[in-house]
Amino acid sequence: MPNTSATAAPIVRLQQVTKSYRLGTVDVPALRGIDLTIQPGEFTVIAGPSGSGKTTLLNLVGCVDIASAGVVEIAGEDTAKLSERELTQLRLRALGFIFQSFNLVSVLDAFQNIEFPLLLQGKSTRAERAQRVNALLERVGLARFAHHRPNELSGGQRQRVAIARALVTQPRIVLADEPTANLDSATGGAIIDLMKELNTQQGTTFIFSTHDPKVMSHAGRLVELVDGKIAGIRVLHGDLPIDPGAHGDPSAHGAVAAQAV
Repeated sequence: MPNTSATAAPIVRLQQVTKSYRLGTVDVPALRGIDLTIQPGEFTVIAGPSGSGKTTLLNLVGCVDIASAGVVEIAGEDTAKLSERELTQLRLRALGFIFQSFNLVSVLDAFQNIEFPLLLQGKSTRAERAQRVNALLERVGLARFAHHRPNELSGGQRQRVAIARALVTQPRIVLADEPTANLDSATGGAIIDLMKELNTQQGTTFIFSTHDPKVMSHAGRLVELVDGKIAGIRVLHGDLPIDPGAHGDPSAHGAVAAQAV
């Protein structure tokens, strides 16, 4: 992972974030007082059992849901202060998404699925879109499958299309919700290797939710959630910047306490 300064502004900052859902007449808490910062270029895994709040946390970072209380800042923007239109623009500008079910458009081929976010942005010419899409198809090893529709691709190939689609707008953050859940072990490992390579070479921040040990083994940091709370944060690789003011005691390399933001 590219080195980032310990004093660099975090790309994600959550401060005392809670989220509850209404179930009949009862409020069901999903997140309970989350404090977390993520620096640019990190490869962070959010892990925990089913129901621990992983997907809810990812949805808040992805600006597809709003917190019940607390501060959620993404790329320097306090999301609570943004209109729906501004949140949409933030998603298009700064965020890419990879889903466990791929979420490809069945009637579009691989090229068109990857191109789609650029069409939504409406900022590039046809030639610029083609150049960027073809470069990514080459990068993920699917150049010769550009005009295949999703039902003509394997699960691993569809996930590679989804990765390229997430990266085509050159987002600062890529969010991946259980990206290997529907893949066999070998294919899932290859997908994670590809994303780690892209993270290292391009400096894109990756944030995963998963319970897959192979995904966890690639993490720079592992954030463990239990019952909507951070149970611990472990630094798994030594190339992360450690700031005593933001990341706890740097001597606790193997088990960093939940950060004070």
